[in-house]
Amino acid sequence: MKEMYYQQVSLPAGQVHVYAGPELFAALDYKVFEMANNNLQIPNQFYMSYTPDVHVGVGTCIGTTAVWQAENGYVSPSIVGSDIGCGMRVHLTNMHKDELRDIKLRRKLVKAIDKYLPSEEHARGHFSDIRLEHVLKKGLHGLPKKYVPDAYTPRKASSLTHVESSKFSFDEEALNRFPEVVWHRSHRQLGTLGGGNHFAEIQAIEIAEENRDIAQSWGLFDGQVAVMIHSGSRAWGGSVSQYCSNDIAKMMRAEGIGTADPNLVYAPLSHPLGEMYVNLLYSSLNYAVVNRHLIAYAIREAGKEVFGSKFEMSTLYDLMHNYAWEEQHDGANYFVHRKGATRALPAGHPDNPQPYAATGHPALIPGSMGTSSYIMVGSEGGKNNFHSICHGAGRIRSRSATKRLITVDEFASAMRVGEEDEVVVNQRSLESLIDESPQAYKDVDQIIESVVGAGLASVVAKCKPLATVKGV
Repeated sequence: MKEMYYQQVSLPAGQVHVYAGPELFAALDYKVFEMANNNLQIPNQFYMSYTPDVHVGVGTCIGTTAVWQAENGYVSPSIVGSDIGCGMRVHLTNMHKDELRDIKLRRKLVKAIDKYLPSEEHARGHFSDIRLEHVLKKGLHGLPKKYVPDAYTPRKASSLTHVESSKFSFDEEALNRFPEVVWHRSHRQLGTLGGGNHFAEIQAIEIAEENRDIAQSWGLFDGQVAVMIHSGSRAWGGSVSQYCSNDIAKMMRAEGIGTADPNLVYAPLSHPLGEMYVNLLYSSLNYAVVNRHLIAYAIREAGKEVFGSKFEMSTLYDLMHNYAWEEQHDGANYFVHRKGATRALPAGHPDNPQPYAATGHPALIPGSMGTSSYIMVGSEGGKNNFHSICHGAGRIRSRSATKRLITVDEFASAMRVGEEDEVVVNQRSLESLIDESPQAYKDVDQIIESVVGAGLASVVAKCKPLATVKGV
């Protein structure tokens, strides 16, 4: 059965391992294999794979895992992506979905979130008293205590423990690389969503029966209201990607190396430009986890305004799906890139955060607007793919094509506008968000079926949308 969801594809430059069901595999654009062939030309590559949500990106497909042995490895900004550290976060509330049955109350909550969480692309966040330098160097540990709500109750605290990583250490001299304008813009954007497919969503949990014990051990219950956040490192990560990619591209031209795709840039880990990028990459990962934490802080404040002091919002987990770092597999050290891919560790894996050592950590997979998202857990079979699974639904249409082909009425129907279970959205007009309509994406249920069918992970809970806050 698992063979249905896995293909090993031989290309002139090497092999790419594809985890996708027959229908998804048959629908893959030939360009994804063209890009794989370019990627496989980077020297010393040990392993490369695609998850079922794979689609064409810049230089490298979204949905890629690319691995080198650490001692002779390479690093590629193209196989990380421009939004370094982009990822997911889920918080659990003490509310049941029935308490949000009234659409007027859902609208009130969305309006309150809009007040605390700026949704315009160039809006300033509400955290000007936080020192950006501390965030970049210390991650979550660089925040003032007032922004870590559970800092004063250590026994109940989850802010610093229920995360993939709360702090990345690096050579801080690399921070001197950037001009004041980048620091200023990045500071302004702390605690903001950004545009595109970034969002904050109020969801209702449905526990998967086969993993009910795990769900309950994580604090989940049927009908529970959860908050899912998708955002990244904003201007800081974008600047790191741009500056370092330009420098590495110049080096490649000078040395006469490269592939048919000029957007695919890479350098040895031992090269000064490779070292510089990795240091700045880690600073961006620190920014990204703090940014999602502050978005959650803003939503918590909005929740308390609407529901009073009884409102609670504890951290379930925070993870990344655009990054590169060193990992150990079967006793050997590897440098692993994930671009639009999520790490999903099984029970007992030594890299699980302590609270999830016995079960494996939550793997957070968003759907598209109006569709369900998923909370999963890694399976033992995931080791065959360096424990990488999908990161979402994956686009099937470009933004321009979606605007041309999908009507507002079709989008409104998908969001169940006018129905009792309408997914409330913060934007006044769905027309401004039509490029993010579910019709622009693959069927997330098919994606999840492929991941489960391939033995990479299993479903712990399905999360149905109640209200969505989008940046524009």
